[in-house]
Amino acid sequence: MSGPLEGLKVIEMAGLGPCPLAGQLLADLGADVTVIERAPGADRPADINNRNKRSVAINLKAPGASDLVLELIAQADVLMEGFRPGVMERLGIGPDECLARNPGLVYGRVTGWGQEGPLASTAGHDLNYLAQTGMLYMMGNAGQPPSPPLNLVADYGGGTMFLIFGIFAALWERSRSGKGQVVDAAMIDGVTAISGIFGALKAQGQWSDHRESNMLDGGAPYYRTYETSDGGFVAVGAIEPQFFAELVKKAGIPAELAAIRDDSSTWPAQRAAYAEIFARRTRDEWAQIFEGSDACVVPVLTPAEAVNHPHSVAREMHVRVADTVQAVPAPRFSRSRPGAPRSPSPAGTDTYSFLEDYGIGSERLSELVSRGIVPDKCCSQPEQQ
Repeated sequence: MSGPLEGLKVIEMAGLGPCPLAGQLLADLGADVTVIERAPGADRPADINNRNKRSVAINLKAPGASDLVLELIAQADVLMEGFRPGVMERLGIGPDECLARNPGLVYGRVTGWGQEGPLASTAGHDLNYLAQTGMLYMMGNAGQPPSPPLNLVADYGGGTMFLIFGIFAALWERSRSGKGQVVDAAMIDGVTAISGIFGALKAQGQWSDHRESNMLDGGAPYYRTYETSDGGFVAVGAIEPQFFAELVKKAGIPAELAAIRDDSSTWPAQRAAYAEIFARRTRDEWAQIFEGSDACVVPVLTPAEAVNHPHSVAREMHVRVADTVQAVPAPRFSRSRPGAPRSPSPAGTDTYSFLEDYGIGSERLSELVSRGIVPDKCCSQPEQQ
């Protein structure tokens, strides 16, 4: 792989959610990321988050498996895992063992609740972590249950991004101290960190706990979505006065309505009036009216439409890999540009070649197979379909 992270060696323990995406983003930018599957011949479908990575099958419950993993970790820069607290320790590859073998290792851990605390060992998903932080309470329409924002906020925003952030902070610190350390990336910590502005606004009396009563939660008539005559939607985000003036002009909003835009007591009536205006035309008619303007009005596209939008095409935001349309690596770099993404490897495909690259010779490989630590070669390299 080429890219700004070329030469960075990362070992990722196979899992779900934030950790695989973190590994994918690192691999996209050139890091040598290898996924360790927990069992030989693991039946795992090729996941887009495993693109650009190698896949190795190691039976972590077999006697002596932890010694092999520690041997591999000794040559790595980063280890990432997303298990519940205590799982890696029980497998014999917890932080103490790994850092004893490789003192410069950055040991990245991502969980929902963190490594300690009353909820640390409790199961959960994005929605649960988001609920715990108080942020889910703020999402959705008034008078309705809070709306799940897919799994983008806690899993990927609070988990993946803070895991990567922590890893690079630790790598920077290692460049001065020469020492590795453990990164505890808890999704609840990450979500809380990125939502600090709302607490500050509430302290200043500028935010209400009631949904659809604030500027950014759909309460303001100039910052929400509206249905169009054909059942489509437009997203309106005209916050600043100059952008709002453009919205008023192009949408034909009456002057008396525009004059009271910041009177929150009239927002429900204003929203109803805006809704009636936007219901007069189709989504694409509105898109044409606002095209090229600073009114901050855009059509709400389907995922398929987004891929083919002229702006997406001009920036070459997507690429087709093995009949699947995928996002290109992000962000972009002026010099050290990443190569085109590679298809995900089926589980265990790279077991033998990876171990050989890490200095495991044929005699040792035979021993590992006989002990059930790695699968037989015929199983570790399944045929491509």
